[in-house]
Amino acid sequence: MENKPKDRLKLANVSRRRFLAGVAGGTALVLAARWDWVETAEMKKFGAAGMPGGYTDNPNVFIHIHADGTVTIVNHRSEMGQGIRTSNVMVIADELGADWERVRVHQAKGVRNFYGNQYTEASRSMRQWFDPLRRAGAAARQMLEQAAADHWQVPISEVKAGIHEIKHEPSGKKLGFGDLAKAARNLDVPDPDSLVLKTHHELRFIGRETGFINGALISPRPKAIDGEDIVTGAAVYGADVAFDNPLYAVIARPPVYGASLGGFDESDALKVPGVIRVLRIEGTGLPTEFNPLGGVAVVATNTWAAIQGRKALKVRWDNGSAGDNSAYTSSAYREKLEKRAQLPGKVIRDEGDFDRAMETSGKRVSATYYMPHLAHAPMEPPVATARVQKGSAEIWAPTQNPHAIRVKVAERLGLDETHVTVNITLLGGAFGRKAKPDFAIEAAAIAQSFEGRPVTVQWTREDDLQHGYYQAVSMDHLEAGLDEKGRTTAWLHRSLSPSTLSLFRPNYEHKTRVERGMGFNTTPFKVPAMRLENPPAPAHVRIGWFRSVYNLPHAWAIQSFTHELATAAGKDHRDFLLELLGEDRKISNLSVGDNYNYDEDPNIYFIDTARMRGVIERVTAEAGWGKELPNGRGLGLAFHHSFASYAAVVFDVEVSDSGTLTIHRADIAFDCGPQANPERIHSQMEGACIMGIGVALLNEMAFENGVAKQSNFDRYLLPRMTESPREIRVHLVHNPDAPMGGVGEPGLPPVAPALVNAIYSATGKRIRRLPVGDQLKA
Repeated sequence: MENKPKDRLKLANVSRRRFLAGVAGGTALVLAARWDWVETAEMKKFGAAGMPGGYTDNPNVFIHIHADGTVTIVNHRSEMGQGIRTSNVMVIADELGADWERVRVHQAKGVRNFYGNQYTEASRSMRQWFDPLRRAGAAARQMLEQAAADHWQVPISEVKAGIHEIKHEPSGKKLGFGDLAKAARNLDVPDPDSLVLKTHHELRFIGRETGFINGALISPRPKAIDGEDIVTGAAVYGADVAFDNPLYAVIARPPVYGASLGGFDESDALKVPGVIRVLRIEGTGLPTEFNPLGGVAVVATNTWAAIQGRKALKVRWDNGSAGDNSAYTSSAYREKLEKRAQLPGKVIRDEGDFDRAMETSGKRVSATYYMPHLAHAPMEPPVATARVQKGSAEIWAPTQNPHAIRVKVAERLGLDETHVTVNITLLGGAFGRKAKPDFAIEAAAIAQSFEGRPVTVQWTREDDLQHGYYQAVSMDHLEAGLDEKGRTTAWLHRSLSPSTLSLFRPNYEHKTRVERGMGFNTTPFKVPAMRLENPPAPAHVRIGWFRSVYNLPHAWAIQSFTHELATAAGKDHRDFLLELLGEDRKISNLSVGDNYNYDEDPNIYFIDTARMRGVIERVTAEAGWGKELPNGRGLGLAFHHSFASYAAVVFDVEVSDSGTLTIHRADIAFDCGPQANPERIHSQMEGACIMGIGVALLNEMAFENGVAKQSNFDRYLLPRMTESPREIRVHLVHNPDAPMGGVGEPGLPPVAPALVNAIYSATGKRIRRLPVGDQLKA
């Protein structure tokens, strides 16, 4: 069952509410759009497990039309490079008919009872707000049209909104938005179901890949809201917040997850010029949830002094308190998972007579795939500033989840939640890391000791890599049976990964329903007998949400294995994939093997295999699939569905005799349904391609006796220009009548398997362990 957004959209005229005065200024008309979802019992349960508010999504987005004609739109989501501050505003402005040069954006503070859940994650900011945003803009436009009709005493059918003005078409009379805003504020808000949205040809911005409509240049083409500030250095990120008389802190954290502080000697640290105090930061033990790890904070008048003071600290850690985590070594853990993958596990999906189908198959193929822990490694490491005074706290942070900061800071400081204010800065990258509030809690805990004085906690790159929330290590074992015609008759998949729920529940070792739904139990292939199992995998580090989350290892394993099956069957990989998909049909994204109420949860939707087929056919056509290539050169294909979108990738690579890899081209076909801002879609696909190449070739967080072996970019490697494609081509599949999908995350999962499949096509060398690293030179 597809969601019906307009049925849950509530619009309100809040022009005269006093609490808006500080935001609205000389506002004449203010509309609020509320996306009203019901929070189910399971969603509340998941929220109580550490994600305050769960998956409810009912913020107010405000449209302010000022008396001078300026339009201010309140953005309730976090900007972390995905362009949401531009795209959200652009959608409203287009429906409203606003002149882009007269539109301003105001970043909402983190206030749940005012803006609702502002958690920016799961590629949901646009896909679940596109229709409400359009209807909010259309409502404001219709109210201005009604105000104009009343002013001229003419039927509303004779007036029409142009660009920042309302025109009476028979007489040619015009009034600007500002001229009508005061009158419009006294009108009732139209019923969302009665609103008439603009047609595709009437839209200036939405869905436009270029600045032209029917050969005519549209003016002005929307510029990125923060683009000029970012380029000129005026943009305010977490570390750019400036105060009088500030303090800065860095923290020595336990090297092993769960280790406690045995003791410390601060005498040498206090000798460093600029250092004024050394404080103990209490941890909360295991599991940590979103809380800080604890440790020792060095507070100074500048960041450099704090870092040098931390170097001078003498700290003793009690690693024994971390239990098994103190012995966690990646190589040994990998061997453990590999053995478990050979044994039966918790059955998630069992269709057909699997045992008989496997026994009677003409050929059996099996393979095991490994993906290590990954670090988010955003260019901006975590940073937060806090000021605590007179029973209240104010935070400035680059956060994806301001409400989590608000709740956890209030809990830590013993304050009422309403006495905590969260200001959201721009995020210099995030990928899921900045959904966690731990770094802001640290800042608040330290600031409590310095009444009224702002304290900035700055993480270094070493802190970021060695004390993060990591993408789960994964081991996936697959087996399949082929008949005499090379058709797949049996499919077994055992998937092992520590769960993110291990942050909240001790000894939790299986994937959650949502995690299984990320490309594992939603395997779309039409196979007579299929068995999916989830053996246990304990966590020994903090597991966190990473871009595309469990879609990443699931796609890596499944899409690599289909290539192995195609090779064993003697078939072209593209043709084999289309055969595996079977007839066009729709399957649930979460419910296979589960009893669930579709009507209650807005995260439930259907996967359309016809759209999967569509991106496969589009990308292979664009890439010239089947063309002859010289020795040492090959094409590789993979596809995946995630966050209600469909992506397929083809790489054209060359591998020299010495093992040097050259990526000549990457083609990406992408179907997200309606396209709000195609320019940003292109950017997100290109970024996902580069990030996925890093995952495939270079990225790995490894541990020895519980301690991270990587501490900076000399060992946690990122793609350079030489590893990047010489050309990336993005092909957007236009599907305007489908439900809107996400964009920020779905491009990543198929990249690694497509690249590895291309390497096999070029060399005949099969890669089953990531990162590829030096395996090509072996």
